[in-house]
Amino acid sequence: MTIFLLFASLFALMLLRVPIAVALGLSSLGYILIEGLPAVVLPHNMIGGMDSFPLLAVPFFILAGALMNSAGITSRIFDFARSIVGWMHGGLGHVNIGASIIFAGMSGAAVADAGGLGAIEIRAMRDSGYDDDFSVGVTAASSTIGPIIPPSLPLVIFGVMASVSIGELFVAGIVPGLLMALSLMVMVWFYSRRRNYPRDTEFRLGNVWSTFKRAFLPLMTPVIIVGGIVSGAFTPTEAAVCAAAYAMCLGLFVYGTLNAKRLATAAMETIEMTASILLIVGAASVFAWILTSNQAAALFAKGLLSLTENKYLILLLITLVVLVVGLFMETIAAISILVPVLLPVTQQIGVDPVHLGIIVILNLMIGLLTPPVGMVLFVLSKVSNVPFERCVKATVPFLVPLVGVLLLLTFVPSLTLYLPEVLYRQ
Repeated sequence: MTIFLLFASLFALMLLRVPIAVALGLSSLGYILIEGLPAVVLPHNMIGGMDSFPLLAVPFFILAGALMNSAGITSRIFDFARSIVGWMHGGLGHVNIGASIIFAGMSGAAVADAGGLGAIEIRAMRDSGYDDDFSVGVTAASSTIGPIIPPSLPLVIFGVMASVSIGELFVAGIVPGLLMALSLMVMVWFYSRRRNYPRDTEFRLGNVWSTFKRAFLPLMTPVIIVGGIVSGAFTPTEAAVCAAAYAMCLGLFVYGTLNAKRLATAAMETIEMTASILLIVGAASVFAWILTSNQAAALFAKGLLSLTENKYLILLLITLVVLVVGLFMETIAAISILVPVLLPVTQQIGVDPVHLGIIVILNLMIGLLTPPVGMVLFVLSKVSNVPFERCVKATVPFLVPLVGVLLLLTFVPSLTLYLPEVLYRQ
């Protein structure tokens, strides 16, 4: 009965639009008081949930992305992507996706992609005569690539909660991220043929070379991060520190575009986002502890296995559960609550936790494109001055390729696990 009250109070607070961290904390506190447990259990578990070395990667990856945006480096990335794929029909749509792939290797956050590149991309597409609906839709969908291709803040959180190698999770996201990009480019090509969107530019090797030279140093960021982790030169946390230091050096000493005001803005953005993420992780840790102590995971596993023991049917059911949760809950909170419940089930049916991580994160990225939470849609509505409801409608067609990739990854685990097996498990 108390578990029912725990969930009922959480959903009631969410419906009242109470911040998710506060909702998790208050519902957990209510359970603790009803059960007669000492109130110190709440701060004890919150601090325990945040006391993790890998979580130190979070503020530094956020800082690296903020510095890249503040230093104007995103425009160099956009120009380079434009020189490579701008010659295709619907060129700027393909550029949008290509730039997201590159920026994914720097920020690791969908909202940072949408806020940083989104303003540049939508403005350029408007100037070239693209419909706002198409521009917003492709920008929103492409931003979800960021947390799949390394580095990735959600994968860091998943790795901490599931005690899984963050390095393996990072390399596991490379192929799925590229598949997402390919599927979205097919969608852009389809739209462009129907609406007769123009080619943005001619393909010229000279243009590719000149934009590559301008973007070369920023392009080294993902090489440093992924290369350093895979080679064993440093841990994901140390890679995050290196990425932030590298971005600062570029902005301050190489390009000279970072001044004291922009540096302070990037620092405040990092502090604000890190504080909100860690508060959610701490509150969700208490919630997860309550579920674990009440054997909610075991009951959930027993319920699923009573329906079917087929591995792929269970994965499909888990996908549906995570998709529904992603509609209503912020990504970090959803990961923190779902992992302790889902992991025991998937272990019983032989699903690799790295495979589970990619499935869960991609599910939750789709949730960022759907109301009522839809953080990416709120950001794009702000930067594009397009009403939120119209942003939702514009994004719906682009959910089709993303869901298709999700199902493909769910039922073909080798697409996710090939690189981790080659690089880590031989």
